[in-house]
Amino acid sequence: MPDLIITNARIFHQGRIIEAELAVEDGKIAQVARIIQIKNVDRVIDAKNMLVLPGIIDVHVHFREPGMSRKEDWFSGSCAAAAGGVTTVIDHPNTIPPTLDENSFRAKLEVATSKSIVDFGINGGVNHNLDNLDSLWKAGVTAFGEIFLGESTGSMTVDRDQMTAAMQLTKNLGALACVHAEDREILETYGKITKGDLAPESYSKSRPNLSEAVAVANTVEDAMAFGARAHLCHISTREAVGIIRGAKYGDYGDYGESGGTITAEAAPHHLLLSNKDYDRLGSLAKMNPPLRKRRSLQYLWNGLNDGTIDIVASDHAPHTENEKMTDIWSAPAGVPGVETMLPLMLVAVRRNLISLSRMVEVMCTNPAMIFGLDTHKKGAIWKGFDADLVIVDTNMVTEIDADRLHSKAGWTPYEGMEGIFPVMTISRGEVIWEDDIHAKKGRGNFLPGAGFEEKPEEESPAFSNIDEK
Repeated sequence: MPDLIITNARIFHQGRIIEAELAVEDGKIAQVARIIQIKNVDRVIDAKNMLVLPGIIDVHVHFREPGMSRKEDWFSGSCAAAAGGVTTVIDHPNTIPPTLDENSFRAKLEVATSKSIVDFGINGGVNHNLDNLDSLWKAGVTAFGEIFLGESTGSMTVDRDQMTAAMQLTKNLGALACVHAEDREILETYGKITKGDLAPESYSKSRPNLSEAVAVANTVEDAMAFGARAHLCHISTREAVGIIRGAKYGDYGDYGESGGTITAEAAPHHLLLSNKDYDRLGSLAKMNPPLRKRRSLQYLWNGLNDGTIDIVASDHAPHTENEKMTDIWSAPAGVPGVETMLPLMLVAVRRNLISLSRMVEVMCTNPAMIFGLDTHKKGAIWKGFDADLVIVDTNMVTEIDADRLHSKAGWTPYEGMEGIFPVMTISRGEVIWEDDIHAKKGRGNFLPGAGFEEKPEEESPAFSNIDEK
């Protein structure tokens, strides 16, 4: 007997919208049909001709715990995700301590398991820890990275030799390397040029397009040389889009089709905001990579629509408003975004910036396939897959208001912009958001990566939460 049936729905199924009903049994999608002839069911949800989408997968969040829980923690971050239609997240490694060995990984896993209300993966970090990558992979990390080629939050920058060595190791493991592509030497040079200029836009000038272009080109070259898989995080420039397009669709160097695999993501703040927004946001708009000139936005949208950019991810990197309200050089880099990502992208669909089918590809299908979450039955409305679903009323356009959001950050760079927020978010058949959070701490499942080798429980050490003093 199904646990749940959704009726009167417009369901995004197999690449198109159909008028149908959907049955859920034991947390899985059991049936999608025009009419489901079942009378005995625990709950019926009348979707009232609203749109039913697969649950959104955000492959790039920083939930700040352990170590910085005043900014965010796994419960507040996962609540923000659920309220924004995100049912699966992947957390990145620059916490305190960073996720650089099996001990720090298991410490974070313990915290996440006890608090997250959505399903999750955890990435392993890369720094002076190359000997630990094998054990991290076997412990269950989803991927490796962000691997920081330039300075950013957490002081985990690697040099070119470390990067090439890491790429060889991830290739041998069959793992994905996620790269924060900004060239350190260029950042240092331009940082000296702009030093002392307190105008917020000077921050973008200190991290120029050239820095991203050089780092992306180096990453592509390494991936092609070693036959590795590289995922380029939060691409922000037209130059990077061109290099990635050449790597994907042209004969890049001497490697051709025998080279590695390149994928890329874009974040809503680079798709929708520009350096003109410094006038409105000031130091709140500080992020890495920084905001770019307005003409860059069209190149990103073009890359997203033609397949050059594979994924939209939030790069949810919360800091409190008090921390951000200082000069542009002293403010920490990063903005919250996990809760507003889908609402903003649904408005982008209304404005014909992207089709609905492509939006589902870059926020559900591709994240699942690239990060191996399809093996956990994530990313689509298919029979046997997890019943991770988002119900939205596409006519319900509202203004984004920070007071209604759930991140501890308490602010948003999208204040006053239009969004279409979910009416309901369902995770594995359980309603976790409907006007409020309806989920217990710790209901989220850990989704181990492809290299996971389960150990007997007695071999797994116990760890306590380590928080910033």
